[in-house]
Amino acid sequence: MSKPILVIGAGKIGQVAADLLAHAPGGGYAVTLADSSKTALAAAGGDCGVRTQVLDATDPHALRRALDGCFAVLSAAPYHLTVAVAEAACTAGTHYLDLTEDVASTRRIRQLADGAATAFIPQCGLAPGFIGIVAADLARRFDKLDSVRMRVGALPAYPSNALNYNLTWSTEGVINEYIEPCEAIVEGRRCEVPALEEREEFSLDGVLYEAFNTSGGLGTLAETLEGSVRTLNYRTIRYPGHAAIMKALLNDLRLRERRDLLKDILEHAVPATMQDVVVIFVTVSGWRDGRLLQETYARKIYAQPLGGRMRSAIQVTTASSACAMVDLLAEGQLPQAGFVRQEDVRLEQILANRFGAVYEPAPLARAA
Repeated sequence: MSKPILVIGAGKIGQVAADLLAHAPGGGYAVTLADSSKTALAAAGGDCGVRTQVLDATDPHALRRALDGCFAVLSAAPYHLTVAVAEAACTAGTHYLDLTEDVASTRRIRQLADGAATAFIPQCGLAPGFIGIVAADLARRFDKLDSVRMRVGALPAYPSNALNYNLTWSTEGVINEYIEPCEAIVEGRRCEVPALEEREEFSLDGVLYEAFNTSGGLGTLAETLEGSVRTLNYRTIRYPGHAAIMKALLNDLRLRERRDLLKDILEHAVPATMQDVVVIFVTVSGWRDGRLLQETYARKIYAQPLGGRMRSAIQVTTASSACAMVDLLAEGQLPQAGFVRQEDVRLEQILANRFGAVYEPAPLARAA
């Protein structure tokens, strides 16, 4: 019997997650996609395999009714609605998953999970999410850790403006992670560092990138590794020049105080694109058998067909990661109650999953 799943948020990621769950090989889910906007639901494609529902996520009674009888809810709504959905899931006794990068929301969800009879699994996307699973997997390979450095970026494959950027993800989410404080471990101590700072440059496959602090990408990993690592940080990858312009907009023009205006400016002037690439670059160093060693996980994932439709790289990676977590929960491979951290999940579990397989490296071509 198919498990009923409610996906809240018919945006770039929510619509893909709903489609993947509804049409997964082997089945397993009866999916409802909910949003406050009829336009957004119509833009999701009107797929006959996905039921749609107009839902105001700010109305706790409407949320509670929508959750009635659901196995799980996946929140792909804007970050400021995250807590409302989680509180409704707690009241309804429904398993809860989300994609949020918002640190304050995750702290509240952890409180809700304390003593709950169902699972609360926040931060199930790419970063936070898959990136934490990768970092934890590499960290387990060492007897003693020195540093864990996590880098992720969703970038246009063909940058063509001064920002060297296109809108591939939630504009509100991007602004939030550029403003809020960032967790890190510096010289063994957990602390907060400012967003958009500590810029660095590196090359991968001959392409030059910059990376800088952004909020939320570590998930709960700073707490997990505190006391066992000297350096832990997360930085977002962009093409060189992006950070300087964003700092001018946020600080010099004081648009950090007018987030709605900045959102309107970006969405009016910066086009979206389906031609993107997700760059994942994790480096862990430490001691094994008495030697100081380093291991690195590096992937580039491009836009590709998924579920019979062309999807952007950020849609592929984020939605697939979230759907893999739903699958693992439904299969009993994850705890069925309480707070579940991303780093509690093994990388091999994700890669072996029907959704998580998109993260597997492409096979090398054989020489003729």
